[in-house]
Amino acid sequence: MTLDEVKTAAQSAGLAFRGAFHPDADDFPDGGTAGTLVMLGFIGGGEWSGFAGSSEYKDGKPHPLDRWSYRVISGLSRDLGAKPYFPFTAPMMPFIRWAQKAEPVAPSEIGMLVHPDFGLWHAWRGALGFDEKLDLPPRDPRPRPCDACEEKPCLSVCPVNAFSGGGAYDVPACGAHIRRPEGADCMSLGCRARRACPVGKEYQYGPEQALFHMKSFRGG
Repeated sequence: MTLDEVKTAAQSAGLAFRGAFHPDADDFPDGGTAGTLVMLGFIGGGEWSGFAGSSEYKDGKPHPLDRWSYRVISGLSRDLGAKPYFPFTAPMMPFIRWAQKAEPVAPSEIGMLVHPDFGLWHAWRGALGFDEKLDLPPRDPRPRPCDACEEKPCLSVCPVNAFSGGGAYDVPACGAHIRRPEGADCMSLGCRARRACPVGKEYQYGPEQALFHMKSFRGG
């Protein structure tokens, strides 16, 4: 098994390769082990059509994206001889830590992990644990883009001032706003603070994808 083979299989299944690393023992709170962890997810809208065309998206049942991710990544794990991990099933794994070990991502000014290319328009849907240590490229050393951003528009554009820097996020204020008519813009196009980030604007979610995630956050 090579990393390129894993990437090809993930792409064929409708998922983006989101980096890989050789984990330490303390990366598994349940006492598990792996020689290599490969992260999988979405980048912008590139993988959206695969999920949007699935039975999970259309069946009207709860948690369609989680159910789709579980089915697809479980299938990959069987095909590739790996163990699947998910950010939405117990035992809960430290996906934020894993992501920061796998890619040059770091907490943004509004809390979400920011990538130097994709900005805030990306997500992790699961991971594959391989017993062997796959050959990996050198770690990408690029710094957090927020550190070179002087204006930081993400902190000032929110209509209800839900973000105050350092990752602080007023969830009740945000939730109340998107339930009111004046929150229609955030509902239909996605969070204004997220859209204000100058990094990765070409990866911004389309209206269908943005509305799906905002409805999930709102709760229907």
